[in-house]
Amino acid sequence: MIRWLPYPENARMNLICMSKQEEAGLILKLYELRREDTMRKARDWYFAEFHPETITDYNEALFGPYSGFVRMVISYWDMAAALVNNGAISLEMFNDTNGEHIGVFSKVEPFLAELRAQWGPNYMANLEKLIDASPEGRKRVATTRERMKSIRAGLATG
Repeated sequence: MIRWLPYPENARMNLICMSKQEEAGLILKLYELRREDTMRKARDWYFAEFHPETITDYNEALFGPYSGFVRMVISYWDMAAALVNNGAISLEMFNDTNGEHIGVFSKVEPFLAELRAQWGPNYMANLEKLIDASPEGRKRVATTRERMKSIRAGLATG
């Protein structure tokens, strides 16, 4: 099935030959990858234990015992975003079936410019592009970041 997708900034991607069933297959494959044991542990750690406030906090994790977890989660979601940005999965279907990428991005967005100065201009570029293409993407990121801070504060006092 041939369908047109709105990618005005990247006109060569307007014609995509993917059926909804093929897109769904990619979504299910992404889900399957997230269920792999090490990836599940990495995701659990990222959300339960990793709370960087500065690039120094990020670097301490990146060069510490959980380095593999940081790299695994960040690279997974940046790769998944690249599939959307390049038309393999529609933005609508991706956002209808995923939300974790919002939380992943929310943890590093405040110091993303510093991360790019350190690691290069394309660091997390696919994920950022996906966030910016999503309806109210940046607002969702900010809301998620505040919600996670509130939950952590409640757990600390509870």
